[in-house]
Parts: sequence; structure tokens; C-alpha cells
Amino acid sequence: MPLKLPDLGLTEGAVREAVALAPGARVVAAMSGGVDSTVTAALLKRAGYDVVGVTLQLYDHGASVQKKGACCAGQDIHDARSAAEALGAPHYVLDYESRFRAAVIDDFADAYVRGETPVPCIRCNQTVKFQDLAEIARDLGAEALATGHYARRLSGAHGAELHRAVDPARDQSYFLFATTRRQLSFLRFPLGGLEKPAVRALAAELGLAAADKPDSQDICFVPEGRYATVIDRLRPNAAVGGDIVHLDGRILGRHQGVTRYTVGQRRGLNVAVGEPLFVVRLDAARRQVVVGPREALLAERLTLKETNWLGEADDLGAAAIAGQPVLARVRSTREPAPARLAMLQAGPGVVFDTPEEGVAPGQACVLYDRDEPSRVLGGGFIAGTP
Repeated sequence: MPLKLPDLGLTEGAVREAVALAPGARVVAAMSGGVDSTVTAALLKRAGYDVVGVTLQLYDHGASVQKKGACCAGQDIHDARSAAEALGAPHYVLDYESRFRAAVIDDFADAYVRGETPVPCIRCNQTVKFQDLAEIARDLGAEALATGHYARRLSGAHGAELHRAVDPARDQSYFLFATTRRQLSFLRFPLGGLEKPAVRALAAELGLAAADKPDSQDICFVPEGRYATVIDRLRPNAAVGGDIVHLDGRILGRHQGVTRYTVGQRRGLNVAVGEPLFVVRLDAARRQVVVGPREALLAERLTLKETNWLGEADDLGAAAIAGQPVLARVRSTREPAPARLAMLQAGPGVVFDTPEEGVAPGQACVLYDRDEPSRVLGGGFIAGTP
């Protein structure tokens, strides 16, 4: 029997405002089996939408069934199916394992081999979820695809805008910077105006099995955060040793592969020179881990690749030529810092008002509006710090 959906102060009007479609419209809900996506589907159902749940199996569910904090595999698929049944919504499970491997897992491994620090959640959103899943939703006759991301889609003077979530502790806008204008016009984020405790409270009132589930970890396919183990399995010839080199040219020791390091890392260097040392740069071609004092981590500028733009300028390059002031966020755990866009020798980039520490190639640099700090203007992946 379908669940009775309680109020808890989360009005149908607020959900309809976020969805911006008339009740009765078909909306596909991306259901990973976690609390956020489950509550998203429940809110849509209560607000009167024709909800269809879709779950993508993204990696081997047999090996991951007991893995806490995972998504899109094993027990999570079962939970998503059960939740959709309880809500009275049709539910489909689609095998996208090969696509996920090619677009996300292989890209993750190759980036580390190049000496970069990738963000696989961005790749997943950029390809499998907002590209492939969106096309599936359209094939199912949906007018929108809703996800459990903590971000907001607001109507602006020039169309849909992407904004940070109301709950700063849960904001996921950093991971959504690559969302294109076309994708954003089709996407909906019903949880963007809620705080996490309210979401869990609603799940509990509904009696959903997901109410007490732990949140998914950032890298769902990496067991216990041991990314080097995954890379060694996928790229067994990549773990080639080399020198740990000080900025002044001294060889301080040996390492077992650049894939085991990232810019800003201090622990695990196993070298002692009487001062704290940090990874300043990774030179994969020379198999060198370059280290130095903390001040060497400061970067005045960075260059961008694979850029996406949601602002008023024609593209990010045009905004860079104009020197547009922005707020630049170089890691998901760091607040945006004042900067301006610039056209550098290697292409479009960012020049910081005050140097930023630990800027790592492969991470994303997400750009926000200085005049409206919640609004995402776009961004790109960090190519380097010239």
C-alpha cells in the first residue's frame, strides 16, 4: 500500500516552486537508494507529480553489497526499488556499469597517472547522470529529471540559474559546475532549500528504510578511501618509483609512484630535513614528487581546461578577456575566494586577489558571482598554476 505522506512543514507549494511545473507533470526521480534521493521522490509524489523512479547500476553490486556509504549498487538498488514500491511509483533499474567505468572510473585512474587529483563525482554528474540519465528521462516522457543534490535551480533574467544550497554544510554546487544550460533547464533539485535534519525527519516519518542510512561517501567505488588500491588494479604498470625532490634540487628520498601523492600532502613523505615539507608539484613524466615549504603551495593564478559557463557572457573565455570579478573555489571543502578571470598565456584562467594554497591540477575551480555569492557562474578543471 502506498505510504501516506505527512507534512512536517515542507509544503507542496515549496516543492512546486522548486520544480516549476504544473502538478500532474511527469518527473523522473534519480533514486540511488539513499535518504536524499528517496525523500526527493517522496516530496515529488506528495506535491502531485507523476513520479517515475530510475536507478542506475554503476558498478559490480555483488562486490559492494556490504559496503556502507556506497550508492548505485547491491543493497542500495534493493532499497531504491522498495522505496519506489512504497511510494506507488514505477521503478526501473538500468545497467550502466560499462558506461560508468569508461567515463568515470577509467578517467579517475588516468588522471592520477598524469599526476592530477581528479574529482570523479563531477565526471559522474557531467556524463552518466546529467547526460545519459537525462536522455532516459526524456525517453520516458518526463518534463524534468529530479535528483537529491543539495543545490538550487532558480529562475533568472536569462533563464535557469544554478545556486548554492540553503544548508552550507550540505551544499553540492561545487560538484555541479559542469552542468550545461540545456541540462539545467531540465534538472530539478527539490532538496536545495532544506537542511539535512529536515530531510532525515521526513524519511523517518515516512518509515523509509533509508532514514538511518549513512551518507554516501564522495568516491563511491573506492573501498574505505583506498584510492591507490583501485589505481593499482586498473593501471598495474603505473606504480613506478622515482625521486622525492626538494624545490632546491636536492634528492631527499624515493617514492613508489606519483599516484600515491597529491598537491598539499604532508603525511607519508618519509623524508626528514628538519622542517615541515609538503607536496608542491607532481611531475609524472619525470616520476618526481617535488616537495617544499608550506609557502611554496601558494598560487597567484591558475589556468582552466574543459570549462563551462552559466553567466551572462557568451562563454568563459569572453568573461576572462573582460576580466570579470568572481569568487573562485578550488576545493569542495574551501570557501570561494575573491579573484578575477583573465586570459593567460595558456588560455582562460583565474588571478586571485590573495594567493591560494594547495591548488591541485585535476581539481575543479568553480566560479561564483561576486555580487550574488550563491550563484554558480561556471568553472573548469585546473590545468596548472603558471
